[in-house]
Amino acid sequence: NGTSVEEFILLGFPGTWHFRVSLVVVFALTYSLTVISNAGIIALVWMNSNLHTPMYFFLCNLSFLEIWYTTGIVPKAIGVMLGTSQTISFSVCILQLFFLLSLGSTECFLLSVMAYDRYLAICYPLRYSSLMNSILSVWLALSSWLGGFLAISLLAFLTSRLTFCGPDVINHFLCDIDSCLALSCSDTWPVELATFLVSIIVVVTSCVVTLVSYIYIISSILKIQSAHGRKKAFSTCSAHLSVITIWYGSTMFLYVKPSAQNSLDLNKLMNTFNTVVTPLLNPFIYTLRNKEVKQALR
Repeated sequence: NGTSVEEFILLGFPGTWHFRVSLVVVFALTYSLTVISNAGIIALVWMNSNLHTPMYFFLCNLSFLEIWYTTGIVPKAIGVMLGTSQTISFSVCILQLFFLLSLGSTECFLLSVMAYDRYLAICYPLRYSSLMNSILSVWLALSSWLGGFLAISLLAFLTSRLTFCGPDVINHFLCDIDSCLALSCSDTWPVELATFLVSIIVVVTSCVVTLVSYIYIISSILKIQSAHGRKKAFSTCSAHLSVITIWYGSTMFLYVKPSAQNSLDLNKLMNTFNTVVTPLLNPFIYTLRNKEVKQALR
């Protein structure tokens, strides 16, 4: 029946050597800034007692996640583009896929938790400290991490059971579901169905929680009499609103679709934005749009 493929060759990006070297410089610079900026957010919150609140606790979790999310992608992608590390074993490929999707799912849950936190802060300001106490915030963060990894476990297991008879070339700089399904010589329908269902559960459900929270938030803000009060209330969630718009937009494009084997080149571009650009944007968005972070930096 053919020999099973035990390793894959990652193509990365097409183009000349100079073009790929330019991409390597961009990826390396973006990765360095991502790690430094997200680590800086964690250190800033840790050292400033005024930021020891549930909102910044969740932000630290998000920054910690972004560091590992981009670390699981960029170093290998640089090796692929330089031609020094284009092969990847099947087991490592599945492991990378598992961590990439698990961390992405965790981010969805964390963003919905942060939306719920803002809902309590704006809609119930006098009871906020008792409603969102330290125990609940830790429990919500822990549930986001566990939920993210558990949600992808079955999907990663099903993908690991696929058969690959050749070709062994992945038109990407990372291992993702779309690429694996495109190369498999076995029936991929169970994995495609599982991918779609997990996407619905993780992305759509967390997005609905976020959307409902913001409907109540906006409704409460509009009821505030003074323009200054409305502006102050909105400023506490504007950074988070910007982050979720960027994240959910690209994530839904990548994963919430009936078939996973279409537009691999476009998926490669969106994966670049999702795994390289977004982790860098998040800390800068929170820094620029949050007054408490600006004051702490001063």
